[in-house]
This record gives sequence, structure tokens and C-alpha cells, in this order.
Amino acid sequence: MNAKGKILIADDEPDIVEIIRYNLTKEGYEIVTANNGDDAIQKAKLSQPDLIILDIMMPRKNGVEVCEILRAQPAFKDTVIVFLTALSDESSHVKGLETGADDYISKPVSPKILVSRIHAIFRRINKEPEEKVIRIDNLEIDPVKFEAKVDSKAVVLAKKEFELLYLLASKPGRVFLRNEILNQIWGNDVIVGDRTIDVHIRKIRQKLGIDCITTVKGVGYKFTM
Repeated sequence: MNAKGKILIADDEPDIVEIIRYNLTKEGYEIVTANNGDDAIQKAKLSQPDLIILDIMMPRKNGVEVCEILRAQPAFKDTVIVFLTALSDESSHVKGLETGADDYISKPVSPKILVSRIHAIFRRINKEPEEKVIRIDNLEIDPVKFEAKVDSKAVVLAKKEFELLYLLASKPGRVFLRNEILNQIWGNDVIVGDRTIDVHIRKIRQKLGIDCITTVKGVGYKFTM
């Protein structure tokens, strides 16, 4: 039977790795493990996983450093990266998201909830993109190529950044509520905070270099050009 997907788990706590590995293997996923940052980078290059789960507090490069290194390589531009860590303060979440992580899971988390969230992530990974290319003024968004261009120049966006931009641009002028954005981009099974959206919006604005996303205070966001 073919695996549902390949997952790299990088954590320096063997018991946690084994619990995650056991539960995800039972669900049909192919699992690769690493116990430090350098090992995680090497295993990622060798195995080319669909999803990478990184612990923040690892020896020989922490999870944030690993994420930054992988995101700088074209092969991992669209790979889903999730942080699994005991660091639960907001600044740690923001830093992780700003380095290019797609999601954040705080320890401790029950195996059942973790598996549910992994299933939700793979449903989004495997979802067929819409065919429609969006062209508005000097901005072009191609969901098939997962590519955005400004003045015909490609802009490198992380997977969640691209999905969020495409959602907003698909209906210019419409205000998307925060809960609506969370449900459509991160899914009902994933628990993330409002700060997650704010970080992604800020990074999209910075990368595009154009003023196209407007904040509707206390409500949500809309695309305006």
C-alpha cells in the first residue's frame, strides 16, 4: 500500500519522536526521523518530505535555524513546515512564523489531536488548485504554478502566504473575516491564533512591495488595488 505522504520528524526527545512516529505510521504515513538540526537538514535533502515537523529547542541548529536554511533552498519553498515545541509564548510563535513556518503546535499535544491536524494538513496539500490565473494591474497570481509576479518578476512566497494572497485576490473588495480566513487557509481542525494571520499578511505586503491588502480593524482583511 502506498504511503499517504512522507513526514520528517525532528526532535531531540526520543520518547516524543517514537510516540509521533508510531501514531503516524499507524495512519499510513512514511516517517523519517532526525534528532538534531544538522541531521534534520541532511534528512530533508535526502528524503524530500511532504511535511516537516521541527522542534524548536534542538542541538546543532535549533528549529528556527533549520527552517530558515530549508526555506532558502528552492526545493523546500513549498514544503509544509510545522513547529512542535514547548515554547508557547506569543513571541516564539511569531518568530517561528516569520522564518517561514506554516503552522505551530504547542507541546504537550495528544496523539489523537496531532494526527487529526496532520490529516488536515495533507488534505490541503493534496487539494487540487483552482485553474484560474488572477491578473490585477501589475500583479499576477498563478495557482497551478504556485507563483506570484509583480511587474512580471516572480515573488517568492511560502505556501500559506500564497494561499492567503490568492484567497483575498479572488474576490477584490470583499472583506474576509478572520475566522473565515483561518478556516479556509488553515482548516477547521487546526488551532491557530489571529497573530498567525497578521504575520502572514505583513510578510505578503513586504514581499510584494505593493499596497494591495487593507486591514479592516476588528473585522478582517480585503484585497484592494
